Amino acid sequence: MGFSDDVKAAAEQIEAAHEITIISHIDADGISCEAILSQAISRYGIPVRSVFVRQLEPLTMPQVPDDASFKIFTDLGAGQQNLLAAKGLKEKDVLIVDHHVSQPGEIPYPQVNCLPYGYTKMSAAGVSYLVAKELDSANIDLAKLAVIGNVGDMMARETCGLVGPVRELIVEDGVRHQSVKVCKKDLNCYGTATRPVYLSLAYNDDPFVKGISNNPEGAKQFLKKLGIVQQSLDGRWYVWEELSGEDRRLIISALAQQLIANGESVDRLLAETYRFPDEIPRTPLRNAQEYATVLNACGRWTKPAVGSAILKGDRGQAYREAERMLGNHRAIIRDLLQYILETGVVELDYVQYINVGGKYPDTIVGIGAGMALSKLNANKPILILCEVPEDKNLLKVSMRTTERVIAKGVDLQQAVSEASASYGGSGGGHKIAAGAFIPKTAEQEFVDSVNRILKEQFACPGAGDR
Repeated sequence: MGFSDDVKAAAEQIEAAHEITIISHIDADGISCEAILSQAISRYGIPVRSVFVRQLEPLTMPQVPDDASFKIFTDLGAGQQNLLAAKGLKEKDVLIVDHHVSQPGEIPYPQVNCLPYGYTKMSAAGVSYLVAKELDSANIDLAKLAVIGNVGDMMARETCGLVGPVRELIVEDGVRHQSVKVCKKDLNCYGTATRPVYLSLAYNDDPFVKGISNNPEGAKQFLKKLGIVQQSLDGRWYVWEELSGEDRRLIISALAQQLIANGESVDRLLAETYRFPDEIPRTPLRNAQEYATVLNACGRWTKPAVGSAILKGDRGQAYREAERMLGNHRAIIRDLLQYILETGVVELDYVQYINVGGKYPDTIVGIGAGMALSKLNANKPILILCEVPEDKNLLKVSMRTTERVIAKGVDLQQAVSEASASYGGSGGGHKIAAGAFIPKTAEQEFVDSVNRILKEQFACPGAGDR
């Protein structure tokens, strides 16, 4: 049996179901999974409903309905099969569609998971799309949603573009459908559809360009010296997408020279990016990165169904609500970032950490941690802890690092999973971003354990690839 056989088997299970409940995660990847599969299943003529959960754990298992519907767990479930068994779910009533490390229990639940086949750069949305396409090849229009989910789950970040089957099959389907446009050597920068060019450059730190990154005025002057017209006659700031090809090439060339002059690599200056020509220009739905941010804002502010509605085409009420959440999302994250910088982190030999208590929602602390890295010591992973609203005896842990550190052998998923298991917690994620739930009483022991594990990873480059 290979991965394609598992995809086919998953489609056959769905075809045999009389009614289906999708249980999905609340981040961009999970929301994309739900939107892909719910539409594919509905088109097939099977009644379907969806439930979103922020984490599959004992506290959230009651949200899984006790009914006769066939249950599909997307972007979760592979590592929590013991909870499904404890819920009383039978093997024939479950399908897991995931890309996380699998932890089988007593019941061998059917699963379609790309990870055991070595596809480490595919998110659950990619798996969901392949299942949807197996159901009906006409579902090619859903490839765009899979691209958003994969980019949102950082599948393109380390390699500056999507790779493997996601690139070869899913992106190409989107291109054929004409809902996805590939920009092969674009600027590796966020906000190219909505931010003034100088702000896109200033807010980008991957790569970090001296005098421009974290320096809006410096970025503005940089463009001025190049002779780039930054505003229209009515004073509107141009975004990257609106610049001529000649201006974009000029800026990229000057940025490369700046990096080289400061002894920095230009490897991460360019990336393959994905635009959506069917979306309105100058909106965050115009490219995969910003679209994913909209979905994450919906999920992290407890409205994942709004994100799903947008993926399904709602550009009215749902989109207006998402815009409000996105504005609030960004304001709170800016406040969190400022708090981290003003309070300061505790720096150990191999990790830096901070506990923000209950000051900020546990759904956004990881984002703030990632943003703070460029303003702290980017050579060490950052670990942020916060209270869990539903259980004051628990702490949520979020970790972030950079591609440069990953290249040295660091694997945050391995680190938090190993450290949290020692204290009865649970952890998971990816090399570059991972999280865990631990008992509040184990905070210092956990941090020290992570520091020790990271020391071992740094000492053995490539350990994170085990």
